[in-house]
Parts: sequence; C-alpha cells; structure tokens
Amino acid sequence: MSTKRLTNDLVVIGGGAAGMFAAVEAAKNGLRVLLLEKNERLGKKLAITGKGRCNVTNACLPEEVLKNIPKNPRFLYSAVYGFTPQQTMTFFEENGCPLKIERGNRVFPLSDRSADIISVLERCLKQYGVSIRQERATGLFVQEGRLVGVKTDRGIISCNRAIVCTGGKSYPLTGSTGDGYRLASSVGHTIMEPRGSLVPLESNSDCAQMQGLSLRNTELKLVDGKRKTVFRDFGELLFTHFGISGPMALSASAHLKENEKYCVVLDLKPALDEAKLDARFLRDFEKYANRSMENALADLYPHSMIPVLLKRCNISPSMQANSLTKQQRRLLLEQTKKFVIPITATRPVEEAIITRGGVNVKEVDPKTMQSKLVSGLYFAGEILDCDAYTGGFNLQIAWSTAYAAANACVQSLSDD
Repeated sequence: MSTKRLTNDLVVIGGGAAGMFAAVEAAKNGLRVLLLEKNERLGKKLAITGKGRCNVTNACLPEEVLKNIPKNPRFLYSAVYGFTPQQTMTFFEENGCPLKIERGNRVFPLSDRSADIISVLERCLKQYGVSIRQERATGLFVQEGRLVGVKTDRGIISCNRAIVCTGGKSYPLTGSTGDGYRLASSVGHTIMEPRGSLVPLESNSDCAQMQGLSLRNTELKLVDGKRKTVFRDFGELLFTHFGISGPMALSASAHLKENEKYCVVLDLKPALDEAKLDARFLRDFEKYANRSMENALADLYPHSMIPVLLKRCNISPSMQANSLTKQQRRLLLEQTKKFVIPITATRPVEEAIITRGGVNVKEVDPKTMQSKLVSGLYFAGEILDCDAYTGGFNLQIAWSTAYAAANACVQSLSDD
C-alpha cells in the first residue's frame, strides 16, 4: 500500500439510501468522499420502496421508532436519538422535496414519487463534491487491525475509512446480493443468517381459492404454538396463490421465530361483536329466506370468500337460508370472528422488503457504527442485524445509522 497522502478520506460502499446519505453527510463536513455503486444508477432499491412512492420515514418521536424495531432496538438507541425522524423530514424539505404525512404517520414525498427523494440525494452528492464510481467492492485490506484499502473489480483503492452500506439480500435485482456480508465476514465479522422480514406468508389452507381478494378493515392476530398472541394489527390483507400478503401479513412476518408454529387469526367483522353479528345474520336470512346460502351472504362477505366460509362450516352453498340451523349459524359466526390461517413458511428472502439478519451488532459500536474488530471500518443500513415494521421505520434506520457512521468518520479525521 502506498504511504503517500490518500486521495479519499472516506470510501462509501453502496449507493442506496444509507450510502448516499452517509456520503452526503461526510462530504458536507469536509471529507473527500468516494462513493462506489455497482449498479448503473444510484438508489435502485429506494426507487421501488413504498410501491414507488418512498415511505421516507415515520413522523413520530424517537422512542416510537424504537418500539417498532423488534430486532436489536437497544443497539439503535444512540443512532435514532442522534438523527431523528424530524431531522430526516427537515433534511429533505430544506433540500427541495416537500413531504406529506399519511395514515399511521407515514411520510411520503408530496409528489408521491420516490424519484424526488433520490434527486435530493443526488443533488447533494454533486453539491458537496462526492466522487462516484460504478464499481463493485470485492475485498477489504486490513493491516494490524486497521483498514488500509478496498479492492474493487477495477483495482485497489487506498483508504483508512470505509462505510459498508450494501444492504441485505432482499430484491436482488436491485443489487442487494449479499456482497456486504462477504466483505464483513472476510475480516472476521459474524453474519447472522439472512432471512426475509416484511415478507408474504405461505399457508397450505384454502387461501388459494380466494386468490386476488383484498380485505380492508380487518383485524389480524398472529398466534404462536402456545396460543399466545404475539402480534395484532388492523388494516389490509391480500390472499394469494401461496397464502397471504398485504401490509398486515408483512408486519406479522417480522415477529416469526425460527422453528416455531404460527397461525393467523382474522376477525372479518371487527366492528361487530358476536351479538350484533348474529342479529345481522338473522336480518339477512329473513330478508333472503328463500335464496341459497351462497346468495344470502352476498351483503356480508366478498363473493370469492363465501364458498370458503360455507365449506369450513360444512354448509351447502345451495341450502336455502330459511333452512339454516342455529348450530350452523353459530359455526358461521365463529368462522367470521376467528378465521384461522395456519402459517407454513415465509416466502424466500428474495421476495422480502427487507432482510432480517446481517452483521452481528455485538461486533459494532452503537454510537459510531464502527467495527469493534477493524478500526476504520463502519456499517450502516440494512447490512446490520436490525429490522423494523412497515411504516418508514426501516428507512429511518438507514438515515440514522448513516448519519452516525459519517459523523464518526468526520470526528476520527479531526482526531488524527
């Protein structure tokens, strides 16, 4: 390695949310920054977040962010309080991207275009003189416990500070192919097994018969093998050919532990208690007394769900409503309030919104995001073993950890 003065004070590996923001923050504070991104453009995964709208953060207090992080929230305490959702919002609005707050305090660009978030970051990269190269980092050089260089597919870059922001393994077509895990493990870091989080759930039940059906205003409970409710939500759900998806299913997936059995229990009519629901049954069955059960339930349930409900209750779809017994009506009520879907697996990590697992946070300083094993090596974003629920919290982790890492690099340079 050359002993002459280095061209770059910092190399940032990965041009996603965390990488771009870390590069901006470091360069704004005077560092000469080189950003490496293997894709032909920056922010490829950021472009598709929030269905292309980019749920940039959640307009809540830091303690609320931490409550929405089921994996290693204590590790993120300093980072989230060091760069809060309000600071995230201020950054984007002051740099020309007006924001809006929607249900659940979710924050989006006023334009509903993720491209506007990426444009802010790209303008700031240019404004603060960040050098950008389309290169893939393939190795790290370490001497006597200190980072001295980064190897890429085009050569070797001498440096004594690098922030790895390569993401996880979800959405591999955007470039999240696990490169960062290989880099980290090559210098001794433990990688917690990457698995999908915020991922659809598979079931061997009758979900496929309702493929394409979207439910709203439904209550979901995730129940473990000990019949304990480990998660509860209210909102939207989608039935698919393999099981269930939609916002509630994705959030529920973040609570699954390996080698444990789970089921999802839906309340299809949460606004009605059992007495009111039974009264509604009686009114409808009187109104449609001479119709088949399949038609008599049309005011209460979506068309594709009715045959499934009737089969679960062992009621013939052709039975006339006025022939329904009290016991059968009770079964229908129970299925409505407790529609059970056994969960057999999650979809592959490649279909997940984010990755659970990654660099073991016990090997990273929570205040600086610096490796405890290699001086000068930092991590930010999804590569860390931290994940959160839907609602903008995962991007807030990216902003907060990137800010912490960038400013630690700034401080370390001044200390030198």
